[in-house]
Amino acid sequence: MIFARGGSKGVPRKNVRLVKGKPLIAHSIECALSASCIGQVVVSTDDEEIAEVSEKFGARVLMRPASLAADATPEILAWRHAIEQMPEIFSQDKQDVLVSLPATSPLRAPSDIDAAVKRHSEGDCDVVFAISPSLRSPYLNMVTINEDRLINVVISEGSSYRRQDVPCVYDITTSVYVANTDYVMSCDRLVDGKVGAIVVPQERALDIDTEYDLYLADIILRTPYRGPQFHDK
Repeated sequence: MIFARGGSKGVPRKNVRLVKGKPLIAHSIECALSASCIGQVVVSTDDEEIAEVSEKFGARVLMRPASLAADATPEILAWRHAIEQMPEIFSQDKQDVLVSLPATSPLRAPSDIDAAVKRHSEGDCDVVFAISPSLRSPYLNMVTINEDRLINVVISEGSSYRRQDVPCVYDITTSVYVANTDYVMSCDRLVDGKVGAIVVPQERALDIDTEYDLYLADIILRTPYRGPQFHDK
């Protein structure tokens, strides 16, 4: 499933903006169709243009009510709507697992999707997130400002001047989510249950929230990062 509403405020019409000559959502559709574990892709949207673009690039479309695409509507409600419609979409009584691929992550690889599904299939978690090593650490260089306008390290206990001496921390990315459908229907928040993870590199973890992110995605897709072994030569 790809959940894409038409009313993005930070980046207007974000899901159909061109990135490397294609609508943003097309990159996620094509990536999903290239993953070995995905049979078909369904886009949940309230927007006719997004629906048209999605079908053009090979996805099926599930139109959702406008009430499930408002600015303040938690996306998990759109997930639940999709789960309720799954018997009709897939001509089966029930789907046990939902794979969600946000359109705002155009740099993910098909192998990331396959890895998340494989991790979930191990059966010890309700949901799997994709995480990426964080460039910032609450033990080192993340701070709060107190009432005296002085700063404090977010986690002072165990803090250090050396990254090697503090726990490794990760950012939750929007690359891929894999969840039990029963869990989605019953949880208040995805992080409340047993959460597994796969680790993806920073170069595949970009989440488009701003015009600058969109600019970066276009540049990266046109000139892919080849890794340190290339740049060291």
